[in-house]
Amino acid sequence: MRLNILIGGKAGQGINKVSEIVSQVLIRQGYFTFNYRDYPSLVRGGHNFNILALSEERVGSFESKLDGMVALDEKTIELHEKDLKKEGFVIRFDQFEGMGRNLNIALAGALIKILGIDKQVLIDEIKKQFDNDETIAAAEKGFESAESKFDLKKLDNNVVMMTGSQAVAQGAINSDIDLYLAYPMTPATGVMHELASKQLDNNLMVFQPENEITVVNAALGASFAGAKAMVGTSGGGYDLMTEGLSLQGISEIPLVVYLATRPGPGTGIPTYSSQTELDVALYGGHGEFPRVVIAPGDPIECIEKTNEAFHLAEKFGCLSIVLSDKHLAESEFSSDRKPNKNLVVKVKRKVPGEAIVKTSSYEHDELGNTTESGEIAVVNAEGRLAKYDKIKEECKKFEMFKIYGDKDSKNLVISWGSNKTVILDAIAGEDVKFLHILYLKPLSDEVQKEMEKADNIILVEQNVTGQLGRLLREKTGIKIEKKILKFDGRPFTSDKLREELLKLK
Repeated sequence: MRLNILIGGKAGQGINKVSEIVSQVLIRQGYFTFNYRDYPSLVRGGHNFNILALSEERVGSFESKLDGMVALDEKTIELHEKDLKKEGFVIRFDQFEGMGRNLNIALAGALIKILGIDKQVLIDEIKKQFDNDETIAAAEKGFESAESKFDLKKLDNNVVMMTGSQAVAQGAINSDIDLYLAYPMTPATGVMHELASKQLDNNLMVFQPENEITVVNAALGASFAGAKAMVGTSGGGYDLMTEGLSLQGISEIPLVVYLATRPGPGTGIPTYSSQTELDVALYGGHGEFPRVVIAPGDPIECIEKTNEAFHLAEKFGCLSIVLSDKHLAESEFSSDRKPNKNLVVKVKRKVPGEAIVKTSSYEHDELGNTTESGEIAVVNAEGRLAKYDKIKEECKKFEMFKIYGDKDSKNLVISWGSNKTVILDAIAGEDVKFLHILYLKPLSDEVQKEMEKADNIILVEQNVTGQLGRLLREKTGIKIEKKILKFDGRPFTSDKLREELLKLK
């Protein structure tokens, strides 16, 4: 069984709270959930909605047709009624007039009743989150107003729910991060908020400088002094950081960057999602220097790959970029899988106070003294290239890509990042192999071997030009002709993607 329920209204009406209450109840009942958030760049008003998918099995996407709708205003019904299945249900706001700020609580209660879950489970969750008589009464009124349409029995699954932002923050904490620097920019800000809320418990500092130029240079200064430092930003902020990233390349001061992409150019549609910044992650910055670019596909991988990014940055004095987007950062994913064991990240290099340590933005000799010697410039450039070869060898210890689906199939879907979970939902039961690339730089040599085994290759990306496709052609010589590209700022829906994939099989 799988259900897709839309919860919509104006910003400020508590849409996310309805999703949170219902999701937590479902998780406690052993169900898997996925919660997508859609909102314009407005503080109040506008039209906002969540789509909550629930299933007895793992689910990582939503579908285009709705089984139900929870409407906090009339506009939600006007906009989305066309997407409702014939037998779909609607819980209307106007049956709870006078509820005020507890309107969303009553609506959550009605939805729990429709799903066929016991009232006490709802009340326990409301007490956990609010514990006041008025809110409990609103939940009870909502519950009593509806009739059960489904019968969701308690399941024996141990499920947890997490956003990509929470997971990246956890990966940084697992790496014993000392300092996180960022200037707020959607959708990267979630990691800053998450780490800021956990500073005291984890002995770390979160600080917001005046702009992204200061962010990257302050982080390099702190890292030079021995701190494990990470910065976070999105497209426009990353552009401002690129001079500092080149400073990292020549100074070899370890640095981890969290880049949560969004549609552009310019401001674009800032509260929506895309995969348009792969190119700038791979090549942004002047000069030639080694870097690592990793793109996790779900929160569990965010935890693991952020930890690996810290490990690589510290071991090789390199730039490690963790690439995400709004869909992964802000959607809520459920899982019954635990992350791999943490890598212990220790600062073993010499730092000021322990020894005389020199570094420079100029070319320099082995003692850190500035030089314009052509001979030394060649030696250093070759040394940076050799370091990249060592990084590539180290990365082989980790999962640089994963294979899903029918491993003997000659139909190969290739993608990266947040497309992972929707592709898994779309190919279930089909004659399709899915190659999900986690390490984009360095790229595993095994990727080409997998591509050469296939008779039919399909590229799936959320950008206009197929940036992963270009990277694969550069590295393997194989041009992918069949592409499914989406660039309206909204993620793929699993049913529509399935239709597109079957057309190209």
